[in-house]
Amino acid sequence: MNSLQFTAETSSDGVLERDFTLGDIPGVLWSPASGADRAPLVLMGHGGGTHKKWPAMTGRAHRLVTGCGFHVACIDAPGHGDRPRTAHDEREIAALYRAREAGEPEGPIVVRYNAHLAERAVPEWQATLDALQELPEIGAGGPVGYFGLNMGTAIGVPLTAVEPRITAAVFGLHWPDVLAGPAKQISIPIAFMLQWDDEHIPRESGLALFDAFASKEKTLHANAGRHKELPRFESDSAAHFFARHLVRAVGSPA
Repeated sequence: MNSLQFTAETSSDGVLERDFTLGDIPGVLWSPASGADRAPLVLMGHGGGTHKKWPAMTGRAHRLVTGCGFHVACIDAPGHGDRPRTAHDEREIAALYRAREAGEPEGPIVVRYNAHLAERAVPEWQATLDALQELPEIGAGGPVGYFGLNMGTAIGVPLTAVEPRITAAVFGLHWPDVLAGPAKQISIPIAFMLQWDDEHIPRESGLALFDAFASKEKTLHANAGRHKELPRFESDSAAHFFARHLVRAVGSPA
């Protein structure tokens, strides 16, 4: 098994940012600069066409670190960021661009391609979690959350369905086609984001995925706006959600 290797380190605004590699998987770990012994860990999945340090990822990570004292980790999904694309990746991306230029629905291609990426990414995330829990500042047995929208949901739902260490999750902005099945296996607390006027994902599809989760505690955050207009305050909502469920798990007041 490959061990986690830190390759770069910076610190600013109370956040320690460390790049790492686990074999050929590149990732980044954000932590409180002052040190946090056995603080909760949030795994964060990025969206399609972006990468581990996309501005939205960095902003959400800083909010969770500075506001909650958590560790936050993100890895590049297959074919994204610092990872090379396969021939299959190139074909699917080309098909997506052709559909976009022709004004045809993108959903069927995105769903198909994201399902393929999830098959590759789920075991990578599990290996990453194994390695992160070997770090003394995280440790094994502590509470773990998952936060991922769009492609981050496509990967995070099947990951959470098979990974019992994840105890709370934030998902959203994806079709139910291949995710409804694994969603039915998930019973942990869930927060779900939905854009009411999404031009790609019909609201009925988003609601169907939300409904599929077996969780007794699940909350729907529906906002007016198109696919890419999710309000920034939803990052604060996610932080409050994780504070309730992950901090409570280690016996501290939420």
